[in-house]
Amino acid sequence: MLLIPAIDLKDGHCVRLKQGEMNDATVFSEAPASMARHWIEQGARRLHLVDLNGAFAGKPVNSKAIRAITAEVGDDIPVQLGGGIRDLDTIEKYLDEGISYVIIGTAAVKNPGLLHDACSAFPGHIIVGLDARDGKVAVNGWSKITGHDVIDLAQKYEDYGVEAVVYTDIGRDGMLSGVNIEATLRLARALHIPVIASGGVTDLADIEALCAIEDEGVTAAITGRAIYEGTLAFAAGQARADELAAAVRAR
Repeated sequence: MLLIPAIDLKDGHCVRLKQGEMNDATVFSEAPASMARHWIEQGARRLHLVDLNGAFAGKPVNSKAIRAITAEVGDDIPVQLGGGIRDLDTIEKYLDEGISYVIIGTAAVKNPGLLHDACSAFPGHIIVGLDARDGKVAVNGWSKITGHDVIDLAQKYEDYGVEAVVYTDIGRDGMLSGVNIEATLRLARALHIPVIASGGVTDLADIEALCAIEDEGVTAAITGRAIYEGTLAFAAGQARADELAAAVRAR
């Protein structure tokens, strides 16, 4: 189980939101590149970036901060990025600048042809982000709930050739209320590609619960507020995940 620290970018700062509300942001760092280095030093093997302003604007907004992070990280670990990605040119630009995986969310729902074309043009580099409440997919920075079923869409996108699915339960994101294990497991069992859990990771108990379903296809978990507010020590969480994985392999 890979733990992935989240660096959510708003107005050039590293923040966390509660349930995606832009007006309910807590600033944790005004130097996102330094924060990226901090998580690498804590043992992170991948970083998760979100251009929050971009998600609402429908175009990249925090490009300067993103370039600073990729320059800081270099080839040390992969970086995945979502938020405001609506065309192939933006995807190509980010990949050229050092982003390893581009996450397409709202655009995948509104313009599935873009996701299909992106998977063809950049195989192995496209992840789809599905944010849902009560099983229905949300778009536009979570401001609109659609009628689309999350499992149906995920299966369609799997056929397109996406590398993985980032699944966020938006009712739990930033709330430190625990991961929606049941919904994440249902999605993973419906797919053959990896599912990256997101939303609600709070403490070691959540890590242990996710590790228990890793063999079902939940291969990673994004964590944000918990590691910034201290309910989860990142290094200890990754160490516990590694310990549980080693125990499974030793059986």
